[in-house]
Amino acid sequence: MNPLLSTFPILLFVSICCSLTRGQSPAPAPAPAGPTNVTAILEKAGQFGTFIRLLQNTKVADQINMQLNSSKQGVTLFAPTDRSFSDLKAGTLNSFTDEQKVELMQFHVLPSVFSTSQFQTASNPIRTQAGGSQGSYPLNVTVSGNQVNITTGVTNATVAGTVYTDSQLAVYQVDHVLLPLSFFVTPSPAPSPSTHRKAPDSPSGSDATPDSSNANVITTKMVACGILFLAAFA
Repeated sequence: MNPLLSTFPILLFVSICCSLTRGQSPAPAPAPAGPTNVTAILEKAGQFGTFIRLLQNTKVADQINMQLNSSKQGVTLFAPTDRSFSDLKAGTLNSFTDEQKVELMQFHVLPSVFSTSQFQTASNPIRTQAGGSQGSYPLNVTVSGNQVNITTGVTNATVAGTVYTDSQLAVYQVDHVLLPLSFFVTPSPAPSPSTHRKAPDSPSGSDATPDSSNANVITTKMVACGILFLAAFA
């Protein structure tokens, strides 16, 4: 049998397969990752249940996700663990108003993304989502060796590790809940207007006490007149 004839079916099959392959469209690229969800990141990491609940109840989680997915502005989040919340004095969270709980969550958010090395050159106090850098919510970050320390005037905390980081979001685990100083300092009352009034001046513009020297002159004149009168009839 001719070798060319025996190989012909194989060549025909390969040719048909190649034609079908060229007619097909290329395989689709992998679907892009979904929008960033900060609570999903924390849930995956575990041990942040209380923090997640507060972020959701105060709607701060929605603010963070909207900021991450609708702008190029980055976010840094300091995430206290469940143990950090259990270390708080009993009743601390319940003593806060709803507005204060929102401010508490915003106090854990920086409106820009920081790597651990960038904390070395950050200008203190660092601005948080809860207020301006010179406002009622100061946050100071210092670096000692490889350790990042955070002070609020009430809390001294340490960054215990990195939970998540990308070009827009950095999430750091902290070992204490960051409490704003303004929650525990009573503002000084405004000074009351003075109740002291100046005594009215005397009509003459001087003290109302009679001048004793004028009284002495009058007395002397009366005595002299009396002496002259008696002398005239002597």
